Amino acid sequence: MTRFHIIIPARLASTRLPEKALSDLAGKPLVVRVWARALDAGAESVHVATDSERIADAVRAAGGNVVMTAADHDSGTSRLSEAASRLGLAPDEVVVNVQGDEPAVPIGCLRQLADLLDSKPDARMATLWVDLADRAHFLDPNVVKLVTRVDGSALYFSRAPIPAGRSGDWPEGLARRHVGLYAYRASALSEWPDLPYSPLEHFELLEQLRALHAGWEIACDRAVESIPPGVDTIEDLEAMRAYFAALEIQRKGHA
Repeated sequence: MTRFHIIIPARLASTRLPEKALSDLAGKPLVVRVWARALDAGAESVHVATDSERIADAVRAAGGNVVMTAADHDSGTSRLSEAASRLGLAPDEVVVNVQGDEPAVPIGCLRQLADLLDSKPDARMATLWVDLADRAHFLDPNVVKLVTRVDGSALYFSRAPIPAGRSGDWPEGLARRHVGLYAYRASALSEWPDLPYSPLEHFELLEQLRALHAGWEIACDRAVESIPPGVDTIEDLEAMRAYFAALEIQRKGHA
């Protein structure tokens, strides 16, 4: 298995769910649940990167490692870049970014990402996708779509329904939902702050377009496991609470 590190960018501000990172999830803060999940992936190290002392205190109280970062980052990748620099990671190290609101992220997908990037020496990043079979989701701008080259590397990511048929036909076998999990080479993260401004990134509000605009290769592959949604709203949080409650009932049933 490829050696890799996990960094979890987390911030306290959240538009749709205030102080989401510290929301209670089965007796523990959400960010702590994410950290605990990441530990099971077998990474060389797991750190939470944050500018919030309250988040840092919660993670440290659970026994986790924290990297304090600046408060003015415009994206998770930007925060990851600073964290990787502060950790002094070697240029060829692989860093997997786990979002701070995904406490049920599949462990197999984290390992898949690390292996995928390791197998593509020309790629600076790697990410995953799942088949998209729901037309409503295909048209939903909150669902990010992607198209790839024959070698699997990314051609484009968009909130628009791509690929779009001239006659409006359903793109059978071609509709894919991008999953917001990434792996980076530490050398790529060190280059991130100096990448040129991308009007595409600004227009679509998709930070990965900055990398494509700069000519980076992004390796892509179908996720090996089903990926449950993260926590963006109070409804998502309640659903995740029900998920963890069911897990606890199952655990007690096997005890």
